[in-house]
Amino acid sequence: MSHARTLVAAGLVVALGAGALATRHVWASDHQDSPDVELNPSMDMTDFYAFPGSAAGRIALVLNSWAFLTPAETPNTSFDPNLLYQFKIDNTGDAKEDLVMQVVFSGTGTNQTVSLYGPIAPPVVGAMGNTVTTGKPVLTGKVNTVLGSNTGIQLFAGARSDPFFIDLEQFFRILPDRKPVTGPLAQLPSAQSATSFRNPGIDFVKGHNVLSIVVELPASMLTASGNAKLGLWGTISR
Repeated sequence: MSHARTLVAAGLVVALGAGALATRHVWASDHQDSPDVELNPSMDMTDFYAFPGSAAGRIALVLNSWAFLTPAETPNTSFDPNLLYQFKIDNTGDAKEDLVMQVVFSGTGTNQTVSLYGPIAPPVVGAMGNTVTTGKPVLTGKVNTVLGSNTGIQLFAGARSDPFFIDLEQFFRILPDRKPVTGPLAQLPSAQSATSFRNPGIDFVKGHNVLSIVVELPASMLTASGNAKLGLWGTISR
């Protein structure tokens, strides 16, 4: 893979202990944050989440991409097989990844397959760390399928409802310089025409989807250094 571009998603710090997960620092969801990703939607990382897993001692990580997919577009939209999707984990407190989980895709459409590598030491550390490991994947299989074991690592990759809630049309009336460069919202007035959101709010994203990668695993696989505090973030790179 080349090192042409890396997009870094929202990051967070979580503390794990006594079977609980406590979030210390979160950055917000970020859909189509620049014309570059708007025109390259497969590289648009919209959300990054960490949740308590389905059982005590487990953690679920979620990386979403491809904002605002309509129901009509969803069945014909695939993860980009030319991109590397990564979950990055800092378990020593130095703001550098000590572990990565790498996700890659092959094929397109209903025949697309997903492979997960890791958690492993990163082949390359830092923003340009988009080199795929030469090891064997821990899980591989069809998209839209739950892969793995509920006591080990589980993986799902496929379309899910977009969790974002925003009156986007009104937002672009308040901040017109942020409106997209394509599509119907690009036709809104170029000058500010509103100063507040509507009440009640209108969920512009209702009915839209994202492509979601979900990994659930024992938290102990990420805290091998003994540090119960984790820094977590995601990247999509070409």
